[in-house]
Amino acid sequence: MASTGTEEFVRVQRPAFAEHALGNVVVTGGASGLGAAVAQAIAERGGNPIVLDLHESSEEYTSRRLDLADARAAEAAVTELGRELGGLDAVVTAAGTDSCGPLDGVDAEDWERVIAVNLIGTAAIVRAALPFLRESEGRVVTVASTLGFTAAGDASAYCASKFGVVGFSRALAIELAGEVGVTMLVPGGMHTAFFDSRDEKYKPPADAVLNDPSDVANAVVFALSQPAPCELREIVVCPSRESSWPP
Repeated sequence: MASTGTEEFVRVQRPAFAEHALGNVVVTGGASGLGAAVAQAIAERGGNPIVLDLHESSEEYTSRRLDLADARAAEAAVTELGRELGGLDAVVTAAGTDSCGPLDGVDAEDWERVIAVNLIGTAAIVRAALPFLRESEGRVVTVASTLGFTAAGDASAYCASKFGVVGFSRALAIELAGEVGVTMLVPGGMHTAFFDSRDEKYKPPADAVLNDPSDVANAVVFALSQPAPCELREIVVCPSRESSWPP
């Protein structure tokens, strides 16, 4: 039959899925920077942020002081908290560190600490949380970087750790499909204290356009809040003039 140009479109009624409740959310690095912004955003939306950080949190959240370079201590802390709180609903691995300089100019222990915190610490936290997350059908948000896709000189430790987080996150999403949601966040430069301890030549220039960490935190909460059938697998949140993206 010839088309009349007036075909009728039928709207398919989809089932309504409830927004995923935030619940108990472990936030590494939650005492400052992006982690603190994520913890605040979770609390403002009715969730219970659980801060794991080397430093004390200034907020009245459930928290533990913890060096993520000690993977076994990190695992023990997450297991203990999960039992104390009656379960965990999500993990956000926002803790990170770096040590800038040429490979033979950075102390070996400092170089290896970057890998231990950024990559091994991330895996340790997620590993310990998995029994609880499987039970709650929870979520994981790993924090990579634009330097997990493109390399920069004098940043071999940081690039190696974040390239590792990218591979870890993508493999984990495949492994946990249908059990636990996995989102990889890829943030660009932000206004945080992350750059403060760097040598001046490794700090962003005065005219650098950087994001507010609270805006990036909103993207994290958006990913955590998606209804169960829906997952945001990868999110890039960077300044519009981010020089390291696209890779």
